[in-house]
Amino acid sequence: MTFDAKTTAVLIVDLQNDFLDPKGAYGRAGQSSPEIAALPERLLPLLNAVRDAGGWVVSTQFTLVPGKGGEPFISSHLKKLRPFLKKGDFQPASWGNALVDLLQPADITVEKVAYSAFYQTRMEFALSRAGIKTIMVCGIVTNGGVASTVRDAHVRDFHTITLSDGCAAFSPETHDTAIKALSTVGDIMTVAEATALFKGA
Repeated sequence: MTFDAKTTAVLIVDLQNDFLDPKGAYGRAGQSSPEIAALPERLLPLLNAVRDAGGWVVSTQFTLVPGKGGEPFISSHLKKLRPFLKKGDFQPASWGNALVDLLQPADITVEKVAYSAFYQTRMEFALSRAGIKTIMVCGIVTNGGVASTVRDAHVRDFHTITLSDGCAAFSPETHDTAIKALSTVGDIMTVAEATALFKGA
């Protein structure tokens, strides 16, 4: 594969304080997994290599849009799945909505309201204007936001690479099944392999 760091982005899906920090929405509800918690430290060397090589760091933030009185619009399926979500969680421009500190800063940040980072967002516009052709996708959860984003990037003719150990789900079995399925719509690579590409660029 011909590799050009300057047209390649690592797209981080939903590694936000409200998902990962013990004081965030999911942490307060006891909703996490060791695999998810381990992701920021695992990804940091890759992001440092991306920055050194002139590549792009793109972060997508799951967002609950506030309505009247600040009460968030929450889809019915999410209300059923995560009944603990409340006013102030994943609020635009809030601490909870932000990318975790360890992985800051992102070159491009895009809010999203559903699984895919492309659904009703400015993601495609921003990636195209930046000249990005290849997207390495990481983050959470493998079977949700990651899978939907990879598939939507693929149908938009981006070269997609899923970072197999740069993603996680709430169970290893769910993660493994999703990675196997994504191998049919793009390349699969480890974080170490991706880091070596950027270091050799």
